[in-house]
Amino acid sequence: MRYLVKARVKPGREQALLHAIKNGSLGRGSIAGDEYEYDMQQARIGGDGTAQWVETCFCAMPLEEERPYWEEYFDLVSVKDAHARKNCRHENGTEPWACSNCDCTKRLEDRLKQWGESFLNTLQQQTAKDPK
Repeated sequence: MRYLVKARVKPGREQALLHAIKNGSLGRGSIAGDEYEYDMQQARIGGDGTAQWVETCFCAMPLEEERPYWEEYFDLVSVKDAHARKNCRHENGTEPWACSNCDCTKRLEDRLKQWGESFLNTLQQQTAKDPK
């Protein structure tokens, strides 16, 4: 299933997050592997400082496995279904694990690109101004 995640970087965690993204340690140990880095490359940020990205998750509870990795750096504002579950082939039972080969993430990310600015670029600029 695809989720739209909205989150704010925890105060004082910007530099650590950027470092984890750059050195590939973000999400290390997670079954989701390098999805964390990819999610940050695709994430967008709005004027209110809220980052948004599309997350694929097969857990019974949304982001059950990923949540601890994200919560190290973010306060999660919301995690919502990115589209109707009845349209998800994995969720409606027509194709188990369909999310692995589905193009809906790309479509959702393309739509998200129309909103805000690149989260990663903004994070890099912010940490360059305030290198604590």
